[in-house]
Amino acid sequence: MAQKITPFLWFEKDAKKVAEYYTSIFKDSKIKNTSIMEDTPSGTVEIVAIELFGQDFTLMSAGPLFKFTEAISFVVDCKDQEEVDYYWEKLIADGGEESACGWLKDKYGLSWQIIPQRLNELISDPDKEKAGNATQAMLKMKKIIVADLEKAFEGK
Repeated sequence: MAQKITPFLWFEKDAKKVAEYYTSIFKDSKIKNTSIMEDTPSGTVEIVAIELFGQDFTLMSAGPLFKFTEAISFVVDCKDQEEVDYYWEKLIADGGEESACGWLKDKYGLSWQIIPQRLNELISDPDKEKAGNATQAMLKMKKIIVADLEKAFEGK
C-alpha cells in the first residue's frame, strides 16, 4: 500500500542537491525519482522524491517564496549517544545551527530533533522527582548528552 501522507518540503533551490545531502546522512535511504517542470510561474521547478528509513518525502525547489520555521520539525529517534552524535554532527555541518533541548536547524533551515530513546525513558519515569531532574538537565542542553541526563536523574 502506498504511503497516505507524504511530507512535502519547499526549498529555494537545488532540490536534487538537498536530496543527495539527506540520503547521504540517513542510512537506508534513496532518491526515488526526479522531475523538472519548466516554464512555470516560478520558473524552473525541480521535484525530487526520496525515501528515508521507509518514509517517503517530496522535495521541491521553486524559489524563495516560503521559508521553514520551527513549527515543523522532524524527530530522529536515536538508540544511543553514538547515534545522537552522528546525526547531530551531520545535520549541523556546513552551516547548520544548534538550538536547545535536542533541536537543530540544518544548513537548509529545516528543524530536526535528535532525541535518544533514553531521554523519553528518564523524563517519563514514575518517580516524579527523578524525572523532573532529568527534564531540568535536558532544558539546559543543546545536544542531548545521555550520561548527563542519567547523572541528573540520580541527583548527581
